Amino acid sequence: MRIDKDLVAASATPLVLAILAEGENYGYAILKRVRELSAGELEWTDGMLYPLLHRLSRLGYVTTEWRTPDEGRRRRYYVITDDGRAALAEQQRQWATVTRALGDVWRGPGGLMPALGGA
Repeated sequence: MRIDKDLVAASATPLVLAILAEGENYGYAILKRVRELSAGELEWTDGMLYPLLHRLSRLGYVTTEWRTPDEGRRRRYYVITDDGRAALAEQQRQWATVTRALGDVWRGPGGLMPALGGA
């Protein structure tokens, strides 16, 4: 299934903030986590992730730190801030409202769910 780019873009900020709320992480590991959470349906590229991480840093939602782990490869780690947690909480409220509204209309009288094969 191909997920529309507008939906991917809209979900990118809350998804990355939620991943970082699980714990600090670096770019490649974030890409792997997105792929894992979406069962392979979301295949983000570096060109999508890093501008987003830079924007989140400018907004004060994440901080960064360069580290060299024992394996020896230097990596930039991203850590969610208190402002980032507050932004994530607001995003969660907004997405819950959208999800609830879509679910109601799709399941309601004349809704689309039967036409979608109950999916």
